[in-house]
Amino acid sequence: MTTLIDQAWIVPVVLIIMFFAFAIRILREYERGVIFMLGRFWKVKGPGLIIVIPVIQSMVRVDLRIRVFDVPPQDVISRDNVSVKVNAVVYFRVMDSERAIIQVEDFLLATSQLAQTTLRSVLGQHDLDQMLSAREQLNANIQRILDEQTDAWGIKVSNVELKHVDIDESMVRAIARQAEAERLRRAKIIDAEGEYQASQRFLDAAEILCRRREAMQLRYLTTLQGISNERTSTVIFPFPMDLRDLVTGHNAPPPAVSSGTGGP
Repeated sequence: MTTLIDQAWIVPVVLIIMFFAFAIRILREYERGVIFMLGRFWKVKGPGLIIVIPVIQSMVRVDLRIRVFDVPPQDVISRDNVSVKVNAVVYFRVMDSERAIIQVEDFLLATSQLAQTTLRSVLGQHDLDQMLSAREQLNANIQRILDEQTDAWGIKVSNVELKHVDIDESMVRAIARQAEAERLRRAKIIDAEGEYQASQRFLDAAEILCRRREAMQLRYLTTLQGISNERTSTVIFPFPMDLRDLVTGHNAPPPAVSSGTGGP
């Protein structure tokens, strides 16, 4: 009789142990459990120790950490009809475990496909120069669009970064020629601007030198000094500027006016 009683206790104890073995779940700090009771959503549990009643309840684990998704290279045709391959990195995390499980079948796959289509759509509206120079603005636009569309799934897109913009080799040569032409244009503009500024300075200097003859004489002697310092076989003979005035008749003394008495 004692043996039968002992065996009768064994079965319930084993069942209780099995119940707790299947019912007890441990969720980490970054995990949440979406609980369904008889197929209907019940609540979100975690983290820590939780109990899920077997058969009646089921649980789906959701990771709340930031996920990094590498968008594969996408063939994009820019607004100026240039074919490029662009890939990017998307950083996102689950903010609402309930909506991430209920509203979409596979939120990872859905976010991946949405990121690829959004990348092609946004970049196709910009020129190649904007893709290369305005990456921060493009990253912000793509991140904003993804965040708005994934908000219904309980997902927050925190950042989007364009990694590479691969251009065809022939297009690289064309861009190099364009950059060279742009540098030549700037060089010509700078040269012309320098000529214009120099002509203004020459005009100011000429006006100053014309005010006094001594200033022109000093400028003449300074020029001769500069030429004589150079290593040249040219022989310089200074020409007196006063002699030039006598020859040309410039600055000649005025004729004397006699003032007589009027008688012989």
